[in-house]
Amino acid sequence: MISRDEGLYYRQTLFDKARRIVVKVGSAVLTNENGLDQHVIEHLAHDLSFLQDTGREVILVSSGAVAAGRRKMATESRTPVSMREKQALAAIGQSCLMQTYEEAFARHGKTIAQILLTHSDLAKRDRYLNVRNTLLTLFRWHVLPIINENDTVSVKELRFGDNDMLGAYICNLIEADMFICLTDVIGLYTGDPSRDPQARPLYTVPEVNEEIEQMVGNVTSSLGTGGMRSKIKAAKLVASGGGSSFIGPGKQNDILRRLFSGELIGTFFLPDKERIKSRKRWIASVLKPHGRLLLDDGACRALLDKGKSLLPSGIVSVEGEFGVGEAVYCTDSRGTPIAVGLINYGSIETRKIMGRHSRHIEEILGYRDSEEVMHRDNIVVLHR
Repeated sequence: MISRDEGLYYRQTLFDKARRIVVKVGSAVLTNENGLDQHVIEHLAHDLSFLQDTGREVILVSSGAVAAGRRKMATESRTPVSMREKQALAAIGQSCLMQTYEEAFARHGKTIAQILLTHSDLAKRDRYLNVRNTLLTLFRWHVLPIINENDTVSVKELRFGDNDMLGAYICNLIEADMFICLTDVIGLYTGDPSRDPQARPLYTVPEVNEEIEQMVGNVTSSLGTGGMRSKIKAAKLVASGGGSSFIGPGKQNDILRRLFSGELIGTFFLPDKERIKSRKRWIASVLKPHGRLLLDDGACRALLDKGKSLLPSGIVSVEGEFGVGEAVYCTDSRGTPIAVGLINYGSIETRKIMGRHSRHIEEILGYRDSEEVMHRDNIVVLHR
């Protein structure tokens, strides 16, 4: 851990330097018993407009469509609904949500844009780059993008998981300096404040490690610990791309102005010292691996210590079914994932050439697209 004064210095330095910012606001902040909380949305529009007026590029990742749909259809918020019904409520509520934002930002002379995404929009490299180009164009036009998951068409295998992860992916997509997650919690504590009188707020986190992840249990939130774990995971992902993150209370008035003016509030996460390159961030964070390659010790050393490509001779076994160009885990002899990368051969072909020298590939398959099963430029090391 770092001292309070050190943390304050790091926080303020990074807030001052942040020029590109992603702000994520969850349903716990945006809604109340009557549906969308107009008061919160007005203050949010006020704060985000302020950030834009200071020359910063800002994206809002917003939940709230299902809650707005419930309100319009007069559906009790505690009534269980099926996935199909949630998707229908999202379709109804999304227009209400955007109309509310449109009116709130218009009072500050701001133009907004709506972008709805599914995981497949980011998993395909060409679509991933198209989303990036659209966002950069909106920045150039001084338009504020508002992004949400396309709940109406998203199914389990296409979902980001939640908007915390969506916000983290967007941060890495546009190489944002900062991810601000506004929620219904004050921040992390060293212990449970309701039970431990010595528990103190944790204002600055230099690294998301096992100790920090265990502190999630000290958070009291309507979201539960699962929701907070998602935010910690998102902060860790943003840190790997060289960005900082903030988790704190979203319903407090002028929260963003107060943060950028140096007020010590919430929990701030510092960026990693080593920044993963853009393409490798996409491989490691966005893609969902389809299989596993069990490697021998020599291949593990080649990947971890020497930064080499993966050759077929180092593969002991192949698990799962995958196609050319898909993401696949590389594991050590214990089955622990040590890397993830884009595969040059499908699972059927990989099984045929595993354990063999590269010079035998053409003899076995009848062709040779590459000497490597994975090229080093497409491999991301996960654990050393």
